Amino acid sequence: MTALHDDLRPWTIDPDVRRAETLPAEVYSDPRWYERAREQVFARSWQLVGDRERMRTPGQTLPLSFLDGCVDEPLVLTRDRDDRLHCLSNVCTHRGALVCDGPGVEQQLRCRYHGRRFRLDGGFVSMPEFDDADGFPRAGGEDDLARLPLESWGPFLFAALSADRVLSPFADWIAEVERRAGFLPLAEATFDAARSRDYLVHANWALYCDNYLEGFHIPFVHASLAAAVDYATYKTELGRWSNVQVAEAGGGEEAIVPPAGHPDEGRRIAAWYFWLFPNLMLNVYPWGISVNVVKPLAADRTRVSFLTYVWDESKLGQGASADLDRVEREDEVVVESVQRGVGSRIYRRGRYSPTRETGVHHFHRLLAAHLGENS
Repeated sequence: MTALHDDLRPWTIDPDVRRAETLPAEVYSDPRWYERAREQVFARSWQLVGDRERMRTPGQTLPLSFLDGCVDEPLVLTRDRDDRLHCLSNVCTHRGALVCDGPGVEQQLRCRYHGRRFRLDGGFVSMPEFDDADGFPRAGGEDDLARLPLESWGPFLFAALSADRVLSPFADWIAEVERRAGFLPLAEATFDAARSRDYLVHANWALYCDNYLEGFHIPFVHASLAAAVDYATYKTELGRWSNVQVAEAGGGEEAIVPPAGHPDEGRRIAAWYFWLFPNLMLNVYPWGISVNVVKPLAADRTRVSFLTYVWDESKLGQGASADLDRVEREDEVVVESVQRGVGSRIYRRGRYSPTRETGVHHFHRLLAAHLGENS
């Protein structure tokens, strides 16, 4: 394995993909880079925390963990009696106990440790045995549950831990997805539990993203996928916080036909593969959306949650999405092989294909901005 050093070595990614070298191998294997990513990237990111369908009823409460296995911040989604959605800290402002232990429908939130009560918007209500406390409740809402930024797109709910520290405004982060996929029947998409599952990958989270962000490997690794898409027209377009791989349908495969004025007008789309920094993939097919949430667990271990949302069941199992489980397992084998390789004492850094790896280069540039440069 790559030797650990007293200090993390600074590194950069050349902005010109024609000259640039890839991430240093140690970024994929040194646990200290993983810890730095937890705090400087993931704790400052937008994360998928649920969907609107699970929070339809006033009074509903749903505890969750912000990026479970990595950041693990305890949160709770609530819908108050005025039908407003909230994302709150799930940590009592008295002695730090968890306030909400399970999903339910409640009038208020009550900490079972000492009985402190909160409104469903997080506001402090009451506390036993505090009549003699001076300056209580504290000014500035210190005894309220912290309210976190909460946004929605289509059926999905996204949260960030801090409005001040989040890496980008939500509108900028989701902009390219909305521009291309916003016309689709997103409101009709429903969660399909039978087609959703988790995969454990014995590799660094960034290696999984690297693999996703290029179609270069498709002809070599995914024979079934290569037959469904037109590799010659396969392209990657870069945004500020995201990018999209556009796969045109081959032959008579099912396709999305974009409307007039759309960036892909006149093309038959087999899939749009959206990646949003740092760890979310939205794969848009004619039948719906397959979501990949990449959840780092350690420097060399990652859990990938596949979530399936369907608006047209008649088109499932066709074209580019015909065998998603097989494609995923093929990717796992390759990525785990690369994890072993980057632990080599000999390998240091590689180069990018200027025509096929612009998405990987874009991802590495964003990582460099928050992890490598001036570290």
